Parts: sequence; structure tokens; C-alpha cells
Amino acid sequence: MDDRLPTHLWVSAHIRAADAQGVAMTVVRKGDPSRGTVILKLNRLDRSFTVLVQTREGDGDRLFWARGTGGDPVPEAEADAYIARQTRYDPDVWVVEVEDRQGRHWFEGPVR
Repeated sequence: MDDRLPTHLWVSAHIRAADAQGVAMTVVRKGDPSRGTVILKLNRLDRSFTVLVQTREGDGDRLFWARGTGGDPVPEAEADAYIARQTRYDPDVWVVEVEDRQGRHWFEGPVR
């Protein structure tokens, strides 16, 4: 049995937690409300972006974030192009933009 929160609740909880710390987080695209995968667009507010893709391994309980655009920050156009390709492939995906000068993603799970 899968007892994870529906995506819409999971995302909303993280937005509220980040907001309480003064970090802006915006849902750019809503996907499937119950099981959509999440893509994070990290905006460091210096014109550099990193895209992280939610990934699960093993039995599906171990969450981590894959670097969709590689290890180094990229220009916004490159980040947006990557996200556009992913949303064409998976129409149920959520896209959340995080504005954090420190580049934190605010969701549980390590970045690999």
C-alpha cells in the first residue's frame, strides 16, 4: 500500500514551510493532483538556475533529486527548455520554482 501524501498536499506543505522562512516558492505548472512527479526550478536570483527532478529508487520509498540540467547552474532559457521537454514527455508533472539565493530546494531527499 502506498501511504504517501497526494502531490498537491505535499507541494502545498513545502510551499508553506518555505514561505514561513521568507523563501518564495511558486507552482508554475500543476500536474496530476494525486501522483504527479515534481520538477524543481531553483532560481538563485542571480540569473542562474538548476533543475531538479523527483526520483524514487528501490521500493519507491527512497526519494532523491536528480540534477536535470547537470551539476552547474544554467541560464533560465536552458532550464525552461529542459522543463518543456519533460512536460511534453509526462503531462502529469508538477513544476515548482524556488527563489532562494542559497540554492536550497526545501524538499526532503538528497540531491544526486
